[in-house]
Parts: sequence; C-alpha cells; structure tokens
Amino acid sequence: MLNALSVRNIVLIDQLDLALDTGMTVLTGETGAGKSILLDALTLALGGRGDASLVRQGQESGQVVAVLQLPAAHPARAALRDNAIPDDEDVILRRVQFADGRTRAFINDQPVSASLLQRIGSQIVEIHGQHDDRALVDVATHRAALDAFGELSAEADAVRAAWADLVEIQQAVKEQEAKVAEALAAEDYARHTVEELEKLKPQAGEEEELSARRQQLQQAEKSAADLVEIDEILNGPSAPSPALSGLMRRLLRKIDSGGEAFQPIVDALDASLVTLDRAGEALDDLRREMAYDPAELDAVEERLFALRAAARKHQSSCDELVGVLEKYQSDLETLQSGESRLKGLLAEEATARARYKEAASALSHGRAKAATALSAAVEAELPDLKLGAARFIVDHQRDAERVAAAGFDQIAFHVQTNPGTAAGPLLKVASGGELSRFLLALKVVLADRGSAPVLIFDEIDTGVGGAVADAIGRRLARLARTVQVLTVTHAPQVAARANRHLLIEKQMVEEGAFMRTHVRPLDKPARQEEVARMLAGAEITPEARAAAKKLLSAVG
Repeated sequence: MLNALSVRNIVLIDQLDLALDTGMTVLTGETGAGKSILLDALTLALGGRGDASLVRQGQESGQVVAVLQLPAAHPARAALRDNAIPDDEDVILRRVQFADGRTRAFINDQPVSASLLQRIGSQIVEIHGQHDDRALVDVATHRAALDAFGELSAEADAVRAAWADLVEIQQAVKEQEAKVAEALAAEDYARHTVEELEKLKPQAGEEEELSARRQQLQQAEKSAADLVEIDEILNGPSAPSPALSGLMRRLLRKIDSGGEAFQPIVDALDASLVTLDRAGEALDDLRREMAYDPAELDAVEERLFALRAAARKHQSSCDELVGVLEKYQSDLETLQSGESRLKGLLAEEATARARYKEAASALSHGRAKAATALSAAVEAELPDLKLGAARFIVDHQRDAERVAAAGFDQIAFHVQTNPGTAAGPLLKVASGGELSRFLLALKVVLADRGSAPVLIFDEIDTGVGGAVADAIGRRLARLARTVQVLTVTHAPQVAARANRHLLIEKQMVEEGAFMRTHVRPLDKPARQEEVARMLAGAEITPEARAAAKKLLSAVG
C-alpha cells in the first residue's frame, strides 16, 4: 500500500506530508484546488515524465517521496534485488525535479534510472482516469490480465519455459548449420591440403636439421677441390717423395763407400720422407672424413625447398606445417562429426517444438475458457453502471504456428456500446465516461487476480450522477476490500463510500504572499459539511446538510 506521500515545491504545493491508510480514500475539493497537481506529483514519483514547469516558481527544484509497503513476495521486491537495490521493509521512491528540466530518481536512497523507477512504480500503483489508456491499450497487458483472471500463471510459465528451451536449441541449430556450411565450403581445399601435407610428412625441427646438413655438404663440396690439389702435390708426377727417396739411396751408397759426411743429409731426408708419409695418411683420413654424395646434397636441397614452399603457401613456418596438417585434418573430422551433431540438434529441436506446442495449446485452451468467463463477469457489472446494452468482448486470436514467449494467442479487450454498432477497441469505441465505467467494471472483476496493490481513480465519475454515481461508489468500495483505493471525485455518492476523506483546498500564505495547495483530513462533522457542499454547490443549505447526513448514514 501507499503509506505516505511527501511533496516539496511542486507547482502550488510548497510543503505537504500526507499519511494514507488501507481501504478507500477519497480526495475532494473545488475545481482548481490542486487535485490534479497532487496526482501529477505522485506520477512523478512513480517514474512519470519530468517537466521543469512542475517546480514551484522561484525554487531551484522540487521533490516527491512515496513510501510504499509491500508483501515479501511482491514482484517489485524481486526487481529491486535484481538491480542490487536494498530490499528494505518499506520501498521509498523519490524523484527530484530541477527547474532546468533535469530529474534524478532514487529507490531506497540509491540512484536509479527513471525507467527503472517507472517499472517498479507501475508494478505497485495504477492511475486511471477518463482519458487514461495505460491499462487498456497495451495488448500484452490484456493478455496478462486474462491469464491472471483465469489463474493460468502456471500454464503461462510452462509456455515461457518451453519457448526459452526451443529458442535456445534453435540458436544451437543455427550455429551448427553455419559451422557445417563453412566446413562444406572449405572441404575440397581441406582435402587437397591434407593429401599434400600427408605426402610431404613435415616434422618439427626438420628444417633446422636439413639446413645444417646442407651447409655441411656444401662445405664438403667446396673442400673437395683443395683435397685434389693436395693429392696432386703429394702423390702426382711432381710428387717429392720419389725424388727424395732416389737421392737418399745415392747418398747411402756414398756413405757405404766412406762418405760419412753425407750422413746428416740422409737423416734429414729420411725424416722428410716420414713426414711426407704422415701427410699422405692425413690426406687419406681427411678425404674419408669429407667424402660427400652429390645426390644427397640434391635430395637435401629438394626437401628443404619443398618444406619452405609449403610454409609460404600456408603462411606459416616449416615447423608450423605439422599444426596446419592437424588443423585441416580436424576440419574434415569436424565436418563429419558436425553433420552428425546437426542431425542430433534437429531432433532435439523437433522435440522442443512439440513440447512448446503442447504447452501453448493447453494455455490457449485455458485462455479461451477464461475469455468467456471474463466477458460474462464484466458484463454482469455493466447494468448498474448504466451500460446494460453494452457488451464486453475478449477478442481472442489464435495462431497455432506462432512461436512466442506468450504462446499462440493475441488478446485484446473490445466493447460494443450499443446493439447494432460495431465492436472495437475500448479507446476507439467508448466515450470518456463509458471508458471509465468499463475500466471500473474490469478492475472490480480483476481486483483479487493480478491487480496492482494501489489503484488511483481520477474523476472517473465525471458526467454521471444519481444511481450511476452510487454504483461507481459501491464498486470502488468493493475494490477497496482487496486493494488500496484512492479516488478523486466530485460525486457525493462516491465520497460517502470512503473509509477516509481528504479535502484539497487552496490557502493564502502570509496575507497575499502566495497561494498553496493544502490537504486536510476530515473528521465526521467536516466530512458531512463537504458532502453537503458537493450536493448543493456554492451555497450549502440545511436541506443539503440533511441529505449529506442521510447519505453518509445510509452507506455507513
């Protein structure tokens, strides 16, 4: 319920603190006293559109605070928790309007957006008037109202859950189809690449090994000419060993003949021949060590060039070719497994679609029954509201192929105001007075099923009187048994039905300084005087006072 409303510097209201109670509260007063200003202030606190003109003249800002008490399980509390807002015992909505047009919004003293304030506020308070369309135009609201009346929340939840499952699996199917299509488009290239690289058989580190071996073979090839030249000098036609050996033999014969003087030369020649023999052996060892096969060099270079060409083709290094091969092998495996996965997902989608259709069909059947019952219940209220010739129609359009969170159905509230006239949407067919009475009948029927806990009616009795006004008052009083009702009225029959009566009046402050709107709770004598004023007009007669006393006694 709305416990309290505090207003500061809004139009004619300089300072107002209003305590409210359960049941039905009426607000009355002469035209221009500020009833609409009070509702504008409350609308601002509930997240309505801000306007710089709302700030009292000469002030920098105005402020409205609404204090609301809610059951622990009310959806607004869940919305608060979802937005990390403290879920205190009372829910305090506060809106500051600045004179430059800016506004700031708060819930439980935490800054929030105006849209969140509006969303929370709309779950708690509904404001209705002759020209109000918030509860009557939105088709989604009609469907939700019908579900609440038919007690179909469990069925509606089942449809939403089945729809969510279906949407999730449809998204998975879409993504898998994209993967399979992509794999199919690249299949030929992938197969060619796999065949090419499997034939090449690249190995990690192979390029480095081949490059090192190639360098060794190239070095061996370059050194081969030097070995040939050395061999030619040591072992060729001009080799020194035969000449030195011949010389040493001649000198040995001379020594044998007594020429001992040649012995040092013979010893030196012998040492030289030993050295030359060692040089030859070293040459043989080096030749064996540096031996190479030209065919091996060709093979190494061919392999190295093939690896590097493949790396350039795939924009990778030679060592990364192993990963390239694995990727394309995986792509081909993905294509095969992806097609199997897609078949599985399509089967799951068919199952999810069947579950959705089953749940949506059950909900649609329940809505059809609820639509008939709701039409009958609303029409039962119409005769006392002088709409006995009118019909209230729940237009139920069903599309079994529709996939939506709300199911197959489109729901719209239509009326036929007179026999022979065309039925149509409330706002297009009903006049202002008729609209308010249709709305009241609908709210009475829905009062204990999905209604906001606070209902505010702004002069919905305008243009009616007598029995119709009394019927409106009785229905507002019925509503007040289950929800808190505040109504702005000019009808004494409505005012007499209230549990509490607030008078809205203008006051002069400081002898002509400025006017302000004041709200005064009325006790029993003051209330009787106000009802008499509503009956008589400007001059309250004894007859009006007597009629007011009788009216209050009759409904009390």
